[in-house]
Amino acid sequence: MMTLDSSKDGLRIGSLGTTGMAIGGIIGLGGIAATIGLDGMGGSAIFWKSYLLGFMAAVAICLGALFFVMLQHITKAGWSVTVRRPAEAIAGNLQWLWILFLPILVLVWTGKGAVLFEWCDTSYMHADHVLEGKMGYLNATFWSIRAIVYLAVWALLARFYRSQSLAQDRDGDYRRTLRMQWWAPIGIILYGFTQTFASIDWIMALQPKWFSTMFGVYWFTVSCTGFFASIIILIVLLRALGHGKDAFTREHIHDLGKLLFAFGVVFWAYIGYSQYMLIWYANIPIETEWFAPRQLGNWTFVSWLLILGHFALPFLLLLSRWPKRWPGMLMLIALWMLAMFVVDVYWLIMPMVPEAALATATSWEQLQSGVADGTIDIGWHPSILNLTAVIGSIGLVVCGTFFALGRASIAPTNDPRLAEAMAHELF
Repeated sequence: MMTLDSSKDGLRIGSLGTTGMAIGGIIGLGGIAATIGLDGMGGSAIFWKSYLLGFMAAVAICLGALFFVMLQHITKAGWSVTVRRPAEAIAGNLQWLWILFLPILVLVWTGKGAVLFEWCDTSYMHADHVLEGKMGYLNATFWSIRAIVYLAVWALLARFYRSQSLAQDRDGDYRRTLRMQWWAPIGIILYGFTQTFASIDWIMALQPKWFSTMFGVYWFTVSCTGFFASIIILIVLLRALGHGKDAFTREHIHDLGKLLFAFGVVFWAYIGYSQYMLIWYANIPIETEWFAPRQLGNWTFVSWLLILGHFALPFLLLLSRWPKRWPGMLMLIALWMLAMFVVDVYWLIMPMVPEAALATATSWEQLQSGVADGTIDIGWHPSILNLTAVIGSIGLVVCGTFFALGRASIAPTNDPRLAEAMAHELF
């Protein structure tokens, strides 16, 4: 039976965990502090949108990791046993990420949420019969309860899978594997519902009139993009520093590259195109209003950047077998995809056409003219706050991930399918 030797394969990262945690913590706390300081204690709409951008980028990466962990158990996968531990470490951040959401929760709960979510202004909601009909769902109390449920479910699932995996390292009890498998279908269902409704509550509700039945699936592809890019970077970095070379083989890296290609490039493009095509074909104003600002002014260039940089370029780079088997090349592609992931989240959150402009516009040309002469604001306000908020939130995820990796072996050592992972070979 093939096993891992912790002493020879560097499965204990020791000081690297402390260093990574310290660097991530300094960058994370520094980024959050800079975001607050640069805005003058964080009261503007730009600050809150930037803060939401940073939080959603961080939580998306961790949700992608949680999905990956549960998927491996529900399919009884053997090849991924060794790479599952870094995914557990990333997902483990969901146990504390709720802290970053508290300022947004307090903002809404105290009646000041209109600076971020228009639906928090009850007079705005009562002024439109469509929005008035949504007030049973979009109100501060019910919204806050749902948010607490989402965050609690994610934290409990992440804690369960990581704690069971670490306990198995100590006692080698195969029943823990059976327990994780048994809970995986339930966890996947809970994940699907909470991930979907969270994307609706925290992003789609930024424009409360708009709706799309595909938005939850699109957000799922966003989280997969962020996670698979991140875990490739993490594993290649660990191997380069002399840790886990036997645990994380070229075959494992190749498979992660295929998953990045499948979920982060092909499936992302398929869902994005399907959502756009159906809305474009129906041409219903209440649906097209979300895509309108993304095809106006400078947002047009961001949309094209996603088409070319999130799909066309990585599709060509990852289509061949050899880039996915060359760790250095794949890491560069993953870094690029992580950047495109952030651009995608930015593109989802920031653009917006004022309701008054949409209500009074008689043609597309009128909207274009209004954007060109500056009389219509479509949310194009690039700010250093956008960057510091993202760096801060992701930095804290890096800190939490290295903290988790430093407390245990970076690969499971007593998993009953470990031999299958060690013997994994692509043909």
